Amino acid sequence: MINAYAASEPKGELKPFSYDPGPLGEHEVEIDVEYCGICHSDLSMINNEWGMSQYPLVPGHEVAGRIAATGSHVAHLKKGDWVGLGWHSGYCQTCESCSTGDQNLCSTAEGTIVGRHGGFADKVRADATSVVALPEGIHPATAGPLFCGGITVFNPLVQYGVKPTDKVAVIGIGGLGHIALKFLNAWGCEVTAFSSSESKADEVREMGAHHVINSRDPKAIEAAAGRFDLILSTVNVKLDWNLYISTLRPKGRLHFVGATLEPLDIGVFGLIMAQRSISGSPVGSPATIAKMLEFAAQHGIEPIVETFPMSKVNEALAHLESGKARYRIVLKRE
Repeated sequence: MINAYAASEPKGELKPFSYDPGPLGEHEVEIDVEYCGICHSDLSMINNEWGMSQYPLVPGHEVAGRIAATGSHVAHLKKGDWVGLGWHSGYCQTCESCSTGDQNLCSTAEGTIVGRHGGFADKVRADATSVVALPEGIHPATAGPLFCGGITVFNPLVQYGVKPTDKVAVIGIGGLGHIALKFLNAWGCEVTAFSSSESKADEVREMGAHHVINSRDPKAIEAAAGRFDLILSTVNVKLDWNLYISTLRPKGRLHFVGATLEPLDIGVFGLIMAQRSISGSPVGSPATIAKMLEFAAQHGIEPIVETFPMSKVNEALAHLESGKARYRIVLKRE
């Protein structure tokens, strides 16, 4: 039996829940969960904001733990290995995206907490292809958030060939944004943070920003016209996107990793006249996740986390929902 915490209805409190996962599949692994990060996507799934939640729902897709058992066809992982599991728990392995190394774009990829039970538990199962070993130098206590928040902001650096000489800005310095600052600084970029909180300016610079612009001050944003090669938006709110686009250099890119739900109100001439572009991306493939972990280990990068015992999961979720988390929350198995 697997002992977990589950919501039984939309916006429901998480309560103890046990289930029998059945025999371990030949391509699966079972992970003893030691730590599990909490992502805003967990809240969205608990509340059924995306209309695809199934109950009882066990959240948790930022898992760090040890391999407890492996299926008969699993060769690259063994019992006792420290590993991580993120948003995806399996891929079809037959589509064009999978066959070309873009498993994260697989249209039938299995979500770790979509139609199955996730990592707010003592154990979790997944297809071995979606599980990535933790390299030496990555601390399990802070590794979980890298498997969703971390890879979400690292993936664009790889996909779009961001150069060390590029000037890159990050909108929103929260759970995603603070990791982006760390990665970009280590990547060699000149890093600017758009932040609505002046009180965090010194802390934001410590995270890796060379410059901080008050995102509540339109004139300060206007003063940055034509400056950036790339802007990463990590927020889920509506902003004056045309104003931000004006801060891009010719051929610059506004890239979304935050799930802004409202349609984008964008004037096309701001794109055409300077050949600018708009894009978005999800998490990364297993290979890109492994590359991110190696990069983080080489540069001593880890998320800033607050830790709660697993039994305090509802208090931890409330802390996240309040907007007071600094900057990611991790549940620790007791």
